[in-house]
Amino acid sequence: MFNSVNNGLPFVLKQEQIRYSTMKFSYLIFLLLTPVLLFHTYSNAQAQENIWTKEELVAANTAGNEKYLSAEEKDMVIYMNLARMDGEKFFNTYFQDYLEQHNKQMQQYSNYNELKISRTDKYYKSLETDIKKVKGLPALWPDEAMSWVAAQHAKDMNKNNYATHNSLDGRTVKDRIGKMYPRKACGENLAFGYSSGLANICMLLFDRG
Repeated sequence: MFNSVNNGLPFVLKQEQIRYSTMKFSYLIFLLLTPVLLFHTYSNAQAQENIWTKEELVAANTAGNEKYLSAEEKDMVIYMNLARMDGEKFFNTYFQDYLEQHNKQMQQYSNYNELKISRTDKYYKSLETDIKKVKGLPALWPDEAMSWVAAQHAKDMNKNNYATHNSLDGRTVKDRIGKMYPRKACGENLAFGYSSGLANICMLLFDRG
């Protein structure tokens, strides 16, 4: 009886050793896979945060039915409103898309290093910091009278080859807009040489001074 128990002991111990080794191996796999799973979960959550919903895009398209605006001008309104609705998401999506496109286009020029947008650039860092604070601002709506005033100033600048907020005849932004909307606060942005609505908005945001 003693011999029987004694003879069976190594077998019992061997089973326990196998079970313990299996547990250690399973635990090791769990430890190795946990960071991967957590990263995958985090990446999926981050990706979801950077997706614009249909409702958001519709809300931003306040100029969609305005016949006096060009397609490029309508695009500018959409992207401007998206940046106002969620600055951080705009920076992580459309601005990054534009950055890649811009840098790719600039590679054809000998002064590429001066023209490219670098993620280490102080203006890039400044924009990243500032735009993350923008959240939930109301959408802007186009105004036909304001568009006409802007178009006249743009034509005058093109005809006389200048680029300033003041007209050649000395009128200021307030003078031009105030004629249409007296006693109202007003402002003006100028963008030149960009062929798309997204490019215009992104380069207005990425202002190198």
